[in-house]
Amino acid sequence: MRKGLIATGVLVIAAGAAAVLYSKSNSSKTNGFKTVPVARGSVVEKALAIGAIKPKREIAVKSKISGIVKTSFREIGDKVRPGDALFEILPDPTPMELTEARREAEIAKNVFDQAQKKYDRARTLKDQGIVATQDWDQAEKDIQDAQIRLSLANERLALIEKGRVKTALMSVESIIRAPIAGTVLELLVNEGDPVVPLTSYQAGTALTNLADMNTLVFKGTVDEIDVGKLHEGMPTHIKIGALPEAKVEGKIYKISPKSKTAEGATLFDVEIALLPAKDVVLRAGYSANAEIAVREKHDVLVVPERLVTFADGKASVELPGKGEKDPPVKKEIKTGLSDGMNVEVAEGLKEKDLVVERPPKKIE
Repeated sequence: MRKGLIATGVLVIAAGAAAVLYSKSNSSKTNGFKTVPVARGSVVEKALAIGAIKPKREIAVKSKISGIVKTSFREIGDKVRPGDALFEILPDPTPMELTEARREAEIAKNVFDQAQKKYDRARTLKDQGIVATQDWDQAEKDIQDAQIRLSLANERLALIEKGRVKTALMSVESIIRAPIAGTVLELLVNEGDPVVPLTSYQAGTALTNLADMNTLVFKGTVDEIDVGKLHEGMPTHIKIGALPEAKVEGKIYKISPKSKTAEGATLFDVEIALLPAKDVVLRAGYSANAEIAVREKHDVLVVPERLVTFADGKASVELPGKGEKDPPVKKEIKTGLSDGMNVEVAEGLKEKDLVVERPPKKIE
């Protein structure tokens, strides 16, 4: 938010400096007072969104097995395709975990062997026609249950020892691969770092972030005062702090229906799709401001807003007196659109009329 306020302040100061220079170049003195002529120009009311350039889609890659990072195959900035290897995870079980897994596999093997013997005896008796149907069904059930337990124990042991297992229903390996095509934005772990797996009850360790850099967008916030003036599809001009000369245009494609509060201000998230720009290389994370033209009028009478006095719902300016020693005369006018620097004069003045510019009062 502080960056947004600073950026807004810079824009206002720059615009104010430009307005001051313009008024000085067009000012003169009448009856000893500095005056500014009423001129024709354009007034554009703008909304300002503060944010940054970000990928439209960014994902964090995580591991489904625990261990340590044995090998990192990629560097920041590398482009990858779906299925490309990113990391190799080396299982690193505790001695207790390894011992328990091996013992469970041995117990499951013994249970299976006993069930196999009972099944073989029951089959022999069945072939002789001297075993009850209920006993045969129980023997079949016991051998099937023992086979399932043995398979589970062996798969768990393989995961702990080697970090990979493959069955008819699933395949888990120690090589972490890219789920999408994109660019490596960050490497969040180094070789030798521990890895917590992604499960249904824990988030797991993020290994890297991938994003498609061909679909960058502007993501930022706009004040609640301006959000009601915006709608999807409105054109915008993006100013990037690191690329002051770059010309980047865009269109609003998403406005959040819910506000959020930051440092006491009520803000709404907005997202802007960027249009293709020539000779401009954008990077994720560039801070930027989006200027959105809400309303605009061209070829209208304008006067610097600092010369207009607003009181009791009325606007007025001062005009030079008729005589050389006559004081300025107050003149009520009707104003229209304002951009903060200049204001439209709807009624009360004509082109080239002179408006008195008094020096600012000194603060005692």
